[in-house]
Amino acid sequence: SRAEILVNFLPVGSLQATEFYMECALAARIGVVNCMPVFIASNPAWAKRFSDRRLPIVGDDIKAQVGATIVHRTLSNLFSQRGVKVERTYQLNTGGNTDFMNMLDRGRLQSKKESKTEAVQSALSERLADENILIGPSEYVPWQKDNKLCFLRMEGNLWGNVPMNIELRLSVEDSPNSAAVVMDAIRCCKVALERGEGGALIGPSAYFCKHP
Repeated sequence: SRAEILVNFLPVGSLQATEFYMECALAARIGVVNCMPVFIASNPAWAKRFSDRRLPIVGDDIKAQVGATIVHRTLSNLFSQRGVKVERTYQLNTGGNTDFMNMLDRGRLQSKKESKTEAVQSALSERLADENILIGPSEYVPWQKDNKLCFLRMEGNLWGNVPMNIELRLSVEDSPNSAAVVMDAIRCCKVALERGEGGALIGPSAYFCKHP
C-alpha cells in the first residue's frame, strides 16, 4: 500500500493488539502516531526500537482540540501562575459512544486513568495526594451517543488562606474532537520521516499527547 504512517486508534485497554501493530510498523518501516493510552512512545524500550530503525513515533494518548484534559491543564496552570494553592480536584466524564461502553470494563482503565491524571498533575505547582485528585471516565450513558460531558471542579486557597472553587461543564462531540490534533501529529511524523529522524518525537508528543 506504500503507507508511511500508522495511526493507532484501537479501543482503550488494547495492550496486546497495540503491541502487535507496533511490531508490524517496525517490520514495515513506517512511522506511528499512537492516539490511545498504551504507553509506547513514552516507554524507553519501545522508543529505542523505533530510534534504532530511524522511525518516528508520536504518543501517547492524543489530546482533543478542546477537551476535558486540556481545559483541566489550562485551569491548573492558571491557578499555579496566580498563586492559588490547589487542595483538591475532580474531572468526571460521561458519554454514550463505543469508547465509553468499552470503558465499562474497569480492568481496561488503568493506563487511561494514569495518562489523564498525570497530564493534570504535571500542570499543578504542587503534586496532589492521590485521595485529592480523581480524573477519569465515569459512566456510560447510551442516549448521550457521541456527546461527551465533562464535569470539572477545582478547590483551592487564595492569598491569606481564603478558600475558593471553580466548577465547569464542557460538552463536545467526542469522535471528531481530536481530528485536528491528529492531523498535526501526522504532519510532524512525516517531516521526521523525511529528515531520517527516529524514536519518540519529544516536542510533538508533549504538545499533542496526554502522556509524553
